[in-house]
Amino acid sequence: MPRPTAAQLAYGSATVIVSTIAMLLLSQTSTVLGVAVISAAALALGLLVALTVPQPRRRGRHAAGRAGQAAATATAADGHRVPEPRTAPAEHPVRL
Repeated sequence: MPRPTAAQLAYGSATVIVSTIAMLLLSQTSTVLGVAVISAAALALGLLVALTVPQPRRRGRHAAGRAGQAAATATAADGHRVPEPRTAPAEHPVRL
């Protein structure tokens, strides 16, 4: 299982804190059992939120893997494979 990202930790933690406070204020419970149930529900909600935050997509040379290397070769007239010339990274457009 991959490690959680900073966004997942932040959204999950914020959800637990805000939902716990909101449910405690709305329910006005003072019993230990009520606080425990609300805390467990808030933790479950925070975990759900943290797991549904989209993962960042990997970009760059490592994301393509071996599939990109196979496409970067061509066949010469005599049947030998000739790699295509590589361009400098500065020639690639920047995507934001």
